[in-house]
Amino acid sequence: MLFAPCVIMESTDYIALSIPVFFLLIGIELIISTFRKKKLYRFHDAITSISCGIGSEIMGAFLKTALFFGYLYIYDNLRIFTVPNAMWSWVLLFLGIDLCYYWFHRKSHVINILWAAHIVHHQSEDYNLSTALRQAWFQSSFSWVFYLPLALIGFEPIMFLTFSAFNTLYQFWIHTRAIGRLGFLEWFMNTPSHHRVHHGKNPKYLDKNYAAVFIIWDRMFGTFQAEEEEPVYGITKSLKSWNPIWTNFHYWVDLFKTAYRSNKLIDKINVFIKPPGWSPAELGGFQPAPEVDKVTYEKYETKIPVSTNFYVFFQFVPALLAASAFLFLQDSFSIMQYFAVPAFVLLSIMNCGAILEKKRWVIALEYMRFLFAVAVVLLFYNSPWFTIILYGTFIFIAISIFWFTKQLGSFTIIKKMP
Repeated sequence: MLFAPCVIMESTDYIALSIPVFFLLIGIELIISTFRKKKLYRFHDAITSISCGIGSEIMGAFLKTALFFGYLYIYDNLRIFTVPNAMWSWVLLFLGIDLCYYWFHRKSHVINILWAAHIVHHQSEDYNLSTALRQAWFQSSFSWVFYLPLALIGFEPIMFLTFSAFNTLYQFWIHTRAIGRLGFLEWFMNTPSHHRVHHGKNPKYLDKNYAAVFIIWDRMFGTFQAEEEEPVYGITKSLKSWNPIWTNFHYWVDLFKTAYRSNKLIDKINVFIKPPGWSPAELGGFQPAPEVDKVTYEKYETKIPVSTNFYVFFQFVPALLAASAFLFLQDSFSIMQYFAVPAFVLLSIMNCGAILEKKRWVIALEYMRFLFAVAVVLLFYNSPWFTIILYGTFIFIAISIFWFTKQLGSFTIIKKMP
């Protein structure tokens, strides 16, 4: 259908446009945490969360047209009504999107094959605005199915895309510990307090408060839980990695290993459709989430020299800028540029994570990445800024090679922080 790309191109990417605001608010939260002398951020965790967000946006650029085809097809061929573009329809659509999100979110927590994607958002053991950016790369491959009833009713695709973006943007600010209870708003709106519960790994907090904007859905469908003691954040089996690639695949690996070890065909299937924690009887059966004690709980951390942290940040910023350029300028890219820039970004964020884990295999890959950076820049030889960018790249790489080589002594066996 030729109409599909047109709709995508004509719609405004409000999430991409909001990226500068996200980082501004993260900076404000950092300042607040400094004044309150409350450690809300850890460098390694925040870098990993933001890396997951970068990867999610890049993957979304490749998937969005194909995945939105389903909504367009139903709207064009099967819709029951044609909902007019009016104020009352905006309100109904926003409520409809929020309700569809609730059920998508709820099912993503109780079906393993869906949880395998959504788990990325829950891996952080911190809870701050960078956690909001920790998004799964392949979640959109199934989430769109839950919104198809809106196409069947007859809500126009551009309206749907616009209000879906607003629904997502609302969820950014509720990922914070800097804001307490909000009085009467707690009764009907999703708030930081309610969403902190959702990110808790305490057994009583698991699978609660699925709402995006309105907490009324959780109150109606029996999944509401008020915040009592502050949660311990993360997933029940800690990830113990800073690699954004591994964050998106580790649970799939666990599922396939469990399926392989299962004796019965029905159990091999059940591994993917049962809730998290399920396994066949011969493998121990269902494993409930263990209790956690906030006082004694130890977060995953790695011993990294301060200079290495600065090096990672030095490499991360160009990757972030390249990702932003891709998101905003991709329509003007050639086919080679369209694939090369995202490849460089993904390689960069993967290497940053591996360096933070002191993985020895990243040494050769980091030098290869420097060469790849030059190759990517050469693809933009027609750009009026090409000469400046090329010389800047050579200077940056020269500094990076010298700096990275100085860090090689720290690449020993990883040690967990006491």
